Amino acid sequence: MSKYFILFIIFALTYAETFSDKAFSLMGDVKYKDLKYFDYVNPYAPKYGSIKLFEMGSFDTLNPIAPKGIAAAGLELFYDTLSVRSEDEPFSEYGLIAERIQRDNDNNFVIFHLNKEARFHDGSEVSAFDVEFSFKAILNSKNPLVTRYYADVDNVVVVDKWTIRFNFKNNQNKELPLILGQMQIFPKNFYEGRTFGENPLEIPLGGGPYKIQSVDPGKSITYTLHEDYWAKNHPVRIGQYNFKKVTYEYYKDDSVALEAFKAGAYDYRQESSAKNWALGYTGKYLKSGDIKKEEFAHSLPSGMQGFFFNTRRAIFSDVRVRKALNYAFNFEWSNKNLFYSQYTRTKSYFDNSPLASFSVPLQKEKEILSQFKDELPPELFEKPFELFIHKENGNSRAGLKKAQEILQEAGWKMINGRLYKDGQHFSFELLLVSPAMERVAIPFKKNLATLGIDMKIRTLDTTQYINRLRNFDYDMIVGVIPQSLSPGNEQNYFFSSSSADEQGSRNYAGIKNRVVDALIEKIIKAQNREDLVDYTRALDRVLLWNYYVIPHFYNRNFRIAYWNRFEHPLITPLYGIGFWSWWVDEQKEKTLIQHNVKLKRE
Repeated sequence: MSKYFILFIIFALTYAETFSDKAFSLMGDVKYKDLKYFDYVNPYAPKYGSIKLFEMGSFDTLNPIAPKGIAAAGLELFYDTLSVRSEDEPFSEYGLIAERIQRDNDNNFVIFHLNKEARFHDGSEVSAFDVEFSFKAILNSKNPLVTRYYADVDNVVVVDKWTIRFNFKNNQNKELPLILGQMQIFPKNFYEGRTFGENPLEIPLGGGPYKIQSVDPGKSITYTLHEDYWAKNHPVRIGQYNFKKVTYEYYKDDSVALEAFKAGAYDYRQESSAKNWALGYTGKYLKSGDIKKEEFAHSLPSGMQGFFFNTRRAIFSDVRVRKALNYAFNFEWSNKNLFYSQYTRTKSYFDNSPLASFSVPLQKEKEILSQFKDELPPELFEKPFELFIHKENGNSRAGLKKAQEILQEAGWKMINGRLYKDGQHFSFELLLVSPAMERVAIPFKKNLATLGIDMKIRTLDTTQYINRLRNFDYDMIVGVIPQSLSPGNEQNYFFSSSSADEQGSRNYAGIKNRVVDALIEKIIKAQNREDLVDYTRALDRVLLWNYYVIPHFYNRNFRIAYWNRFEHPLITPLYGIGFWSWWVDEQKEKTLIQHNVKLKRE
């Protein structure tokens, strides 16, 4: 009996123990039983016109998985994936290159059956060999940002030209089929005889809805709609990607970028600055309605933005010091005087979602955390985690007094207006990449000075900042940890001991905590939604009580400004903006011309 026949029997028996569908939800059923198109698109939107978008900084590679350098914006337009995430469901995907998704009932593997119509831009077929090549290229990239997501894959097997199977190291990571579905697929034949990514600015062969038309390294990249795109009538693509041309232009300074937008240099801007949103959008085009401002409510977890302590530094290794400095940040004053009361204080790593911890631990959460009782502060079980509330009038005296008491407990003493311990003055550097964040940092610096602490503020250009970030070469940064409604093994990349010394990871604080590691494993192995919520709340609570970050703030709305030449569907998805469902309105363009607006878009 041949080994191939034996393999065939094994696969046949395995198939009998699996179930298959065109869509996959991590917990429960998918919304669209027979997807025609998503609710948040207009299936009749015209394919017309062009759009210019902006990016900050620069880029030096067209390789989306490069471990070094900065990838160009928009590369998600250039490559297709096995499946596509629904923006109005928290954790569902629908097949694209994968026509069917076959999952093992016990979650030991996933099999993707490919759509035989799938093509790259040169018309060549997308086969299982391309999927295998793409997966191995990701692993070989040694980019921790992407490789860690696939750590639980044991091996990949090409069953036949249109079928590929991923075997898992264990059956605990329920999210892994979804993660694999999001993998971009690269053409194997294009890279035969060369190393993937060796020429970072060479225009590669793609397969997505857009092709790369031109590249001006570090300055701009332009994509054109691929007229023969194989999936233009596919249910997950109908009503989307409606611009004939998409250009990203790069700016070094955000204030310059804002003025360029108001002058008509580009079309669309998602605003991150409260000050800009309140005061920056002025001029005749705002008054005439030629530029529009809209806010879109969303249901996404806030994630965590804040001043992250680098606990690899001795000065921040003591949790009491980290706790004390939390009292020195006066959010209430900043929100009123800097942000025009637009923000909500972040009180959880998963704020604005059911995953956020609250109150004291509930029964199931208490049972989980009790296993680690000797390694956790008693207060965690006795009272809810709370951030100090300052008075809006700018008086931070009460908070600073509390900070001073905690610092004294930690052995720091004030001598001639400066804080010392063991002969060392308390001084450190806050590293920034955005000048806009300086106005948040300066009041914090003044409060720290009252405590005898010298915080130097240093703002770097994007390239320098990223290099130092990758090497953990900082005392404190303003970091951002994004979160989804379906946390999984990316939590290792954010918080686990294994990532603390892994160059390029997002474990900004250098967390090495046995309890955190154990809770991450429980999240990854959660058998149902209820367990996932309980484990995530427990992790959130442990992170908060260790004071790895001074939490900032978040906005419950997307703030969007755009030139009034677009239309968008009436329905906005719960978990996104649905931007690629927008389209250019020809009549609105004519109106802008009548208003003497000069936009060069073709």
